Amino acid sequence: MLSTLPADLPDAPDAPLPSTAVGTFYILINPASGANDAQQKREALARVMQEAGCRWEFVPLDSPKALEAVSRAAAERAAREGGVLVAVGGDGTLATVAQAAWQQGCCFGVVPQGTFNYFGRTHGVPQEAEAAARALARAQPQPVQVAHVNGRLFLVNASLGLYPQLLQDREAYKSQLGRHRWVALLSGLVTLFEWRRQLVLEIDLEGQRTVLTTPTLFVGNNKLQFDRLGIEPAVADRVGEGCLAAIVLRPIGTWAMLGLLLRGALGRLGEAEQVRSYAFRTLDVRVRGMRRVKVAADGEVGIMTPPLRFEVASRPLMLMMPRPEDRVPVE
Repeated sequence: MLSTLPADLPDAPDAPLPSTAVGTFYILINPASGANDAQQKREALARVMQEAGCRWEFVPLDSPKALEAVSRAAAERAAREGGVLVAVGGDGTLATVAQAAWQQGCCFGVVPQGTFNYFGRTHGVPQEAEAAARALARAQPQPVQVAHVNGRLFLVNASLGLYPQLLQDREAYKSQLGRHRWVALLSGLVTLFEWRRQLVLEIDLEGQRTVLTTPTLFVGNNKLQFDRLGIEPAVADRVGEGCLAAIVLRPIGTWAMLGLLLRGALGRLGEAEQVRSYAFRTLDVRVRGMRRVKVAADGEVGIMTPPLRFEVASRPLMLMMPRPEDRVPVE
């Protein structure tokens, strides 16, 4: 989905951290997966909540396009009444709902339903809907680090250049050919062979300025993802501990890019000489020759106006964390 994102979203006022007392669960289910699937999830979650003796309410959501506005209204109510805002969906859905929860200062719960689910897996949330709901019903709020790009919250990663184009092309192919793995692979190969643009970035890394030419800039807030890619521990281990991390590729051709993708799949991306990575708290980026740029945040592609600022959020998100006995080990 391509949307126009504000260049700068104001930070929410510092809200008091929620108490550990849990009120009503306000549950948003992304309807993009289809009416039948959404109904099955609704029935499963209602059964679990009723068995656990929880108060819950399904927030009406007719279209994915309304997710941001509906989340904002539901977060206001959850904050006012001491409730929990719950997102059911993939990383993009989770990030949109999390932004509303963070801005209003209410607790946030997740039932991950995406492909990779890095955010949920990092925090031990079960990947099956009923198990995740059971863990949520017994969870307690804990602070977790989140990040912003020009005020837009992201949980896992944000990027510009090649990666947002890959995501946008993949959605275009899936809308025509269906949501199959082979379609995603085909669209990715086509994008790689057609991509020629190199971005010229003026980067200010906490006072150190440099100019880089690269096909893509990838910024992450998830240690698990960096570990899976094989980024050096000196960088990856700082992610989530007050820092984000960035990956920048040196200018390379299509076949070299395919080689890097293979390295990433094998968990050896950090070994490639074309890859540079940095840990940081704040990163400012200007894009030479571009007044507007595509930015992907947790899989959702939008338009922003440079300069771009990637930074650790000024305060944490209060996540409903599963109890130790309910957590699923990271695989």
